This record gives sequence, structure tokens and C-alpha cells, in this order.
Amino acid sequence: MKRSPYKFLGVQVDALAIPELNSLITESIEQDKKWIIANHNLHSLYLYHHSSKMQAFYAKADYVHIDGMPLVFLGKLLGFPLKREQRVTYADWVWPLMSEAAQRGWRVFYLGSKPGVAEQGARILREKFAGLQIATAHGYINMGGNQENLATLAAINAYQPHVLMVGMGMPRQEHWILDNLEHIQTNTILTSGACIDYVAGAVPTPPRWMGKLGLEWLYRLFSEPRRLWRRYLLEPWFVVRLLLQEILSA
Repeated sequence: MKRSPYKFLGVQVDALAIPELNSLITESIEQDKKWIIANHNLHSLYLYHHSSKMQAFYAKADYVHIDGMPLVFLGKLLGFPLKREQRVTYADWVWPLMSEAAQRGWRVFYLGSKPGVAEQGARILREKFAGLQIATAHGYINMGGNQENLATLAAINAYQPHVLMVGMGMPRQEHWILDNLEHIQTNTILTSGACIDYVAGAVPTPPRWMGKLGLEWLYRLFSEPRRLWRRYLLEPWFVVRLLLQEILSA
């Protein structure tokens, strides 16, 4: 699939819905490519503009889908023909993604979450999707070239996954991928956030109608106020400044 990104607020994103994202994974496997499919939301937008390492990661990404209805709204405000279904969050995508993996025989490896949580999520997914091949490792590892990280890489590569999902939260997951990219043997790498935490029930899944209205952040803020207050109450003001700059320079 040829990339035709939209550029606004200092970043570029691809207008991709779930069927197109699944097709990209199929393409990477059939062509034996190693692609990073990343995502942007308001939090990553803030991190991108404050971190050279995040900029380096997104420069490596082959596709960047939108994970955040506010970005869809902002893009539309700036004149881009974005649609609601082109906002893809893992709370929605994980189910059709695992269905496709089970049907096509893809091996999936999930790296992330607290010890035990990822495996609990994997059990639920195996029960729902017959024949699904999924292995897991927890994400509470030391970063860098230490023995624990090397053992994790060895486990991933021994499994020979078609899809590697890294769910360590931003920016840790992006940093880990960037630092270890040359040593990872897979086709598609996905930055998956709290995907398996939702499946396992470790983190409450926001009602899907709130996601469609762009209010998922409010549910998450009330669920985890101490962890998320800065992300949802302070960081968006930086994005407002970016938006005003873009409007005034148009």
C-alpha cells in the first residue's frame, strides 16, 4: 500500500481504518518486510515535540495511524478529509486483528504489561479465537543491552512472530523498539499501549460510544486520575498552541 500521509501540527499521519491496517500486516508478511506501524494521539504529539528520540522513532515508522478522536477533529478543522473510522484504538482493533491472525495463521508475540497480565489476556484471546498462536512476555524489563533485555529478544526471535506487539506505554515502547530494532526478527511491529490490559480486564475499557464522541479521555481520567491528570489536563494546551500557529501561518 502506497503511503499518502497528511501533515499537520508538525507530524504526519496516515488515514487508515482497521481493514486497511490488517491489509498492511498481510502485505508485510507476504513480502517478508519489517514494518513499524505506529500511532499518534494528543499525548504522542506532545512527546514528539519535546523529545528528539521520539522524533527519531517516528522517522523510522513506515505507517502512523490515528489513535485519538481529537486528532481527527483537529485534522478536519484544518481541512483534511478524515473520517471517524480512521481513528483506530487498540480497544477496538485487537478483536478484528486477532481474528485475522487466527484465520491466517499469524504468530503474534505480545511484549508488555505487568507479570501475569499479558498471559491472562492471551488466554482470553485464545479462547475467543480458535487456533490463535500468541506468546507473551511482561514489559517490566530493564531497557538496554543487559541480560534481561537480551533474553527477551531471544524469546521473541525464537518464536519467529509475524506480528510483534509492544505494549509498554508511551514513550517507553517507542524507545524500546528504536533501541532494539536491528535485533528484532518479525514482520510487523505495533505500538500497542494498554491493549492486553484491556483484554485481561486489568484496565477498564471505556464505553465505545465515548470513543466515537472523542470523550474516551474523560473516562480514563476518572479511572486513573493520579497517573493521567497531567496528560489530559495540561498537555492539550500545548496542542492548542500548535493549532493556533498552524492556522495563523496558513
